[in-house]
Amino acid sequence: MGGNTLNNFRHIARKRFGQHWLKDQDVLDQIVKAAELNPEDCVLEVGPGKGALTEKLIESQARFIQAIELDRDLIIGLKKRFSHQNKFSLREGDILSAPIDAENGLKINKVVANIPYNITGPLLKRLIGELTKAPENSFETLVLLMQKEVAQRLVAIPGTSNFSALSVRIQLLAKCQDICDVPCKCFQPAPKVDSKVVMIKPFVSSEPDFYEIGNLLEKLLKHAFASRRKKLRNTIGSFVTSNDQIKEFLAHRGISLDQRPQEISPSNWFAFAKTLKETCVIENGCLQSK
Repeated sequence: MGGNTLNNFRHIARKRFGQHWLKDQDVLDQIVKAAELNPEDCVLEVGPGKGALTEKLIESQARFIQAIELDRDLIIGLKKRFSHQNKFSLREGDILSAPIDAENGLKINKVVANIPYNITGPLLKRLIGELTKAPENSFETLVLLMQKEVAQRLVAIPGTSNFSALSVRIQLLAKCQDICDVPCKCFQPAPKVDSKVVMIKPFVSSEPDFYEIGNLLEKLLKHAFASRRKKLRNTIGSFVTSNDQIKEFLAHRGISLDQRPQEISPSNWFAFAKTLKETCVIENGCLQSK
């Protein structure tokens, strides 16, 4: 990332860290605006880079900014630039393994970051959890700049070409909102693909068996979306057609076995998995009617 001091911060972007400095001030402003920061907010910034977004966050109403940076050369420059800021702390480490709590003891409630493309998947799992397990920290809001192709899947509507197993997983865990597109020209150096800013607001599930059902749903999604062009009848039909309770559920929900997996809403996928949990058992990795 970078701001007015981008060219004064001498550092060559490293491909292995997925470094691209965001230089567009309008996009930076939109990211901070979307986070709706107030004096009670403690923010986690992933990969502050050269500090363009960091500077905006420090200037905001946020109470405290905790940044985590892996590149030691960038850490030197960041410390020189922001060491005098009482509301800023910098931790050296890998965001996939480093502690993500605030060093001053405050509870982090928001995440604002331009995340590296190459760790988007595992980073999302760490920040918002999975269908099979809860996240380490509970965040109120995440505003993330990521590769456009991935972002489109997060906000995709059932029945569209971008709707995927990832869409189902994330939309069951959080509400996702499209904030703005970010063309590759907004970065230095420019990446080969465009980006998008997405706001994510994690849900607090009231389903007592959410993660147990989620474990079954993961198996179901992998089975169905591995052949997304095939009808459900040809992928999951083998353990549906013989179960009257499941057939009743499908009819009640308006789901047809002639539909394809991307045509089923996240809520229907979860309800389907819940019904399967109640009526089926897993034997040798396969679902069988009880």
